[in-house]
Order: sequence, then structure tokens, then C-alpha cells
Amino acid sequence: MAEAIPDAAIVGVLRPFVRACAPLIDRLREADPFGTRLADRLARVRMPGTEAWRVMTPQRRTDWWVNRVGRFTTIVAAIPGLGGALAQRFPVADAVGAASQGLLLCAIAGEHGITDTPTRVRLLASVLFGREISAELASGQRHDEEERTAELREGTEHRAPVRTAARAVYRLGRALLAAGAELERRPRGRWYHRAVGLIPVVGVLGGYLGERSGLKRASRKALRWIERDHA
Repeated sequence: MAEAIPDAAIVGVLRPFVRACAPLIDRLREADPFGTRLADRLARVRMPGTEAWRVMTPQRRTDWWVNRVGRFTTIVAAIPGLGGALAQRFPVADAVGAASQGLLLCAIAGEHGITDTPTRVRLLASVLFGREISAELASGQRHDEEERTAELREGTEHRAPVRTAARAVYRLGRALLAAGAELERRPRGRWYHRAVGLIPVVGVLGGYLGERSGLKRASRKALRWIERDHA
């Protein structure tokens, strides 16, 4: 069994990840990437920036992220399932899946008033890796953090939001590869989702259902963490 990497290394992976997620989340929140905001329905449609959104509870906003944006990022995360069992031998599926979950967890944190990087790092470390990181450690910065954050953000400012999100999830996934075997600890789907995921081509369906289940589990864990630490 591979030796667990230290908490400081987890923080070193997550801090640039969290910082790179922030502008992408803003774009997804503001740009109506899925075409559901129509001029004559602005007052009624529950989308960021609308009157209906402003009066929604944080829980309802969380549901929007999980059920709207989460469906799209889950599809992106499930694509490695096309390779079936072969794809399962490589960490790319877990890395992209963790990136999809991490992106949505940062968005959920924002809807609950958590905007600072250290707290988001602690949240992701707890939900994705089962690590309880101290605030002091999460606040530490590495000398190359700015450069790594800039690399992760590259090309996300001007492309269409959906295309941006798809590319960003894969880029963010590559950044999480440094977490190694810790990626296997993230919330996952049921055993039967993974069984279907072993079948080439059809595996993408198992992957999608598994990632959806895992994302819902991750969101529930995040809400419990937020309630416990920021009630």
C-alpha cells in the first residue's frame, strides 16, 4: 500500500486548484452557459443573477449547482469510462472526477459565504481526501503557487463557458494527479456503477451514474462540514 502523502503536500496541491476555480465559477454563475435564461422569464427563472436566485436559500442554490452545472461536469468526468477497465488502471479518471467534485464544492462554499482560499482548501481536503487540515497549514503559501495558479487558469477567460468548463475540468484534473493514491478516497458511486464502468464504451454510462452519485455524496459531506465548522 502506497504511503500517504503529508498534509502539507495536500495543501500544496489544493491551494492553486482552489484559486484557479474561482474565476471559472464566476463565469458559470454569470454567463448562463446552459441557455436557460430568457429575457421574458428573468424574474422567475432560478439562475444566478435573477431575482428568484437572490431570494433562494443557500441550500436551494447548492441544489442548482449540483443538478445543473454538476450534470455537465459529471459528463466530462465520465468520459474516461469509454475505455472501460483499461481506463480504470490509470489515475486520470479519479483525477478528473475529483476535479469535477472540487469545482462544485468551491461553488457550494461560495453560496454559504465561504470565499477565502484557506477555508475552501480545508473543505476540499476533508471531503475529497478525508484530511482535517489546520487553518494555519491551509494558509501557507508555496513560492511557485502564483505560477501554478496562472497555468491552471490559462485560456479560461475568453472561451465560451461550456467549452471553458470542459477544458478546465481536465486541466484541473491534471493538477490533482499529484495527490496520487489519495484520489481513491474521494466520494464515489455504488459498487454496481463501478462494475458497469469496467465495460468498454458502455462504461461511460456507469461512469456517469457513479460520478453523479459521488457528487451528491460529496455535496452532502460538504454541507455537514460547513454546518460543523461555520454554523
